[in-house]
This record gives sequence, structure tokens and C-alpha cells, in this order.
Amino acid sequence: MSDVSDENLLLTEDRGAIRIVTMNRPDKLNALNTALTQQLLDALLAADADDDIRAVVLTGAGRGFCAGADLSEFKHLTPARSGAVEARADLTCRLQMAAQKMAKPVVAAVHGAAVGGGAGLAIGCDMVVVSDTLKFGYPEVKHSIVPALVMTGLVRALGRKQAFEMISLGRLIGADEARALGLVNRVVSGDPLPAALEIAEVWARAEPRAMRAAKSLMYRVEDLPLDAAMLAGRDVNALMRSFRESGA
Repeated sequence: MSDVSDENLLLTEDRGAIRIVTMNRPDKLNALNTALTQQLLDALLAADADDDIRAVVLTGAGRGFCAGADLSEFKHLTPARSGAVEARADLTCRLQMAAQKMAKPVVAAVHGAAVGGGAGLAIGCDMVVVSDTLKFGYPEVKHSIVPALVMTGLVRALGRKQAFEMISLGRLIGADEARALGLVNRVVSGDPLPAALEIAEVWARAEPRAMRAAKSLMYRVEDLPLDAAMLAGRDVNALMRSFRESGA
């Protein structure tokens, strides 16, 4: 099944229980204007709500994954239009959190540029497969702006010192360095989509309640003190007994 959204900004394709979501502004390196941001958020939420879907692959059309925010919109997002500024920031914030808040696992298949908001989207996924063509980073300060809505994800992924180096220097890194820093799971030569699909296929074969509980628990314990994290794990340990007893 294939579907092309309004204005062709987003493509979706279902391969069995896997949904591939493709950003489709290749002439703009899939820069996130308001329309694409909204459509991408809607597509991720729709995949999470679809009982026939068990895993999601996020990728970008053309020669890059995503160049971040579409700076051409910034001329309309001025202090004089505070309502529009706040609405756009809220939309971006919801998109950047979407993959981790989903019950279903999401893997990013990333090639070429993944910068700014595009970098945030990638590392916000549960796993990341990248091509050896990767150019990853946060160059916003060089453009007199701040990577405000993607900073939280980067700091959590890297720690304060490494994150500040990346943000303040604005340097783009390649695939091998990104893997060495723990930002990505796998590096492949050429198209990363097949490797991402292999991961999604394993996820799709898992008992969906077990996968949902495992993902939810992982993000919960990340932010909890040791005692509270172990108690949360104890609760899930008791709950998971029912997954196998149901005959699933």
C-alpha cells in the first residue's frame, strides 16, 4: 500500500507490519517547513494508532535526510507575530518528542545531511542507521540562532561537554565519528534503508505488548533514580508474565 500526502511533502508505504515514512522535499533537502512538520507529526501519530503497524522507519527522499528548519519561513516568524512564533515552536517541540513518546519502535534511515532539526529527528528515534555519506551536526549558532528545541535530545544523548562542543563550534561530523560518540547504531555503505528495514522486521515479529512495555520502560528508567527505576522494572516484570500466558 502506498499513499502520497497533500502537496507530496510526505510519502508513506506499508510493507506488512512496517510503515515507511519518507520526508519528500528533496529539492530543499527535506527542510522542515510548517506543512511538512505538521504532516510528519500526523503521520507518526497515525502509525502509532494503527493496530496493523508494529514498527516505523523514518527516512528522507533525495540526497539528504533532513536539513533542519526551513529558514525561509523565519522572515514570517518575528516578535511582532508572537502567536505564530509560539505555535510553530510548539509544533516543532511535539515533533521532536514524537518518536520517543510513541508506543511503537522507530528506526531512522539517514543519508547525507542530518543537521539541526534533522539531527534531532534522527537521534530522537529509538535506533539510527546511517550511510557513510552522513553529515551530522548543529550549525545554528553560525546562523545567529539557537538549537533550542533539539538541545535536550542532544545533551541526553552525548552529555554536557560533548554536546556543547557540537553546538558551540557548529562542526559537522561524519558517520564513523557519530557512531563513536554513540549517536548512531550502525553505519552502512550506500542506502541505509535496507538495514533499517531489517531492524524493523525483527521488531515487527515481537509480541507487540512486550515491545511496547520494553520501550516505555527504557525511557522511564533513563530519568529515574536507581531505586525508583528498579521498582518500575519490578512492575513490568510482573506484567510481562501475562504476555506469554495469553498464547501470543
